[in-house]
Amino acid sequence: MTDRRLEVFNPSSGEVIAHVPLCAGEDVGAAVEAAQRAFGAWRDTPAPDRARIMFRFRELLIRDTDRIARTVSREHGKTFDESKASLQRGIDMVEFACGLPSLLTGESLRNIAPEIDCETIRHPLGVVTGITPFNFPVMVPLWMIPVALTCGNCFILKPSEQVPLSANCLGELLAEAGLPDGVFSVVHGDQFCADALLKHPGVRAVSFVGSTAAARYVYETGTAHGKRVQAAGGAKNHIIIMPDAALDATVSGLLNAAFGCAGQRCMAGSLAVAVGDAADPVVDELCARADRMKVGRTDRDDPVDMGPVISREHNARVRSAIDLAEQEGAHVALDGRRVRVDDAPNGYFVGPTVIDRMSADMRAAREEIFGPVLAVARVETLDDAIALGDQCDYGNGAVIFTRSGRAAHTFKHRFGAGMIGVNVGVPAPLAWFPFTGWNGSFFGDLHMQGKEGVAFYTQQRTIMTRWFETSSPETADPLWRAERDTNPPDGG
Repeated sequence: MTDRRLEVFNPSSGEVIAHVPLCAGEDVGAAVEAAQRAFGAWRDTPAPDRARIMFRFRELLIRDTDRIARTVSREHGKTFDESKASLQRGIDMVEFACGLPSLLTGESLRNIAPEIDCETIRHPLGVVTGITPFNFPVMVPLWMIPVALTCGNCFILKPSEQVPLSANCLGELLAEAGLPDGVFSVVHGDQFCADALLKHPGVRAVSFVGSTAAARYVYETGTAHGKRVQAAGGAKNHIIIMPDAALDATVSGLLNAAFGCAGQRCMAGSLAVAVGDAADPVVDELCARADRMKVGRTDRDDPVDMGPVISREHNARVRSAIDLAEQEGAHVALDGRRVRVDDAPNGYFVGPTVIDRMSADMRAAREEIFGPVLAVARVETLDDAIALGDQCDYGNGAVIFTRSGRAAHTFKHRFGAGMIGVNVGVPAPLAWFPFTGWNGSFFGDLHMQGKEGVAFYTQQRTIMTRWFETSSPETADPLWRAERDTNPPDGG
């Protein structure tokens, strides 16, 4: 076991709340070897029995919802309600996995050729791993773990070293649900630990969520070492606001999309594109309502609307991005840099921020800030808004607020993103549909969630079958006799 340790902070107070081990290559190797020993028996466990463990796991997650949510709030900074909501999205994935035996069924066709039947069977891959980010300590691992396990794989989780406590909760509950030893394990660590998993010959597949730069590295490294990889990256999600949009619903959607979870999510709305005369009323109402949001500690029972960002370093990066936008000539219509939380002077707080009159070449309009910052660009037409989207390197999500079916139809078929919302602030799909990022937001072929997730964690085998009327192939098949005569048993 490694002796290296890293401090874990409560972002609401800046206090150290734990120390996480930084596992080395030998620790990863031990986890992989344990998973390989467990794989044979777990693979051969009937799929309904694997699903029954997921049923028990679901009940335990529901039983411990408050405890897990408080752990997430304490180590990440989400509000309690946000933590519970993110856990519920993870429970959705467990419920999807509970029904997985029906998706593991193969296909068959009788007499694909004379007296020959054909069938396909799905097999698990073996040992697979998930490398997950800080921003959803429970939800993102649950995008991966239930499906991978119910498909018959063994799973090694490498959570972000900034939020290790929530991952431990998942491991404890999986063990309580009856998962056999070695089928699931957690290895804590930094990039060295992740690299060991990416390069270990015993790991067959890698699931990853993080920044685009890291996702590209994981994809290139993992595939270079012969692994399947699905790697979800960053985003710059556009929200198009048409002049006919319902003002109250639009502003409500913007508040949730831009400032929910302190903007630290890959589906956050981070660039509002106001078309025509939509801008002034939306910006005015948005700033008025965002300015009334209560920013505060999330490690207590006091109700707040938004918590801190994850770290002191990230707080500095967010503030620097606002500084730069101002220097480039944008107008800071609502300034979150001025927010102070009296009872948490060392917390990592930055308030809701609205930066108006952005141009396409400004960095805050192009780059992911990953904080409670909404940039606003103004264009004349929907075509201009779509053209602005075409310049974006990412392709996670995009939203339009409008009452026009024609505008919505044009937008959803032309905008270059994989997840589209129409009058929906955050178009993140539920468990039964894939999380379909495009462009620089995803590297791989099969996405997480839904049927694509099942396909990622399994491999198909095709079987051709023919049976003879007699038990003697010698009398039934002249080709068998010819093979026997060519290669007699005694080798002569």
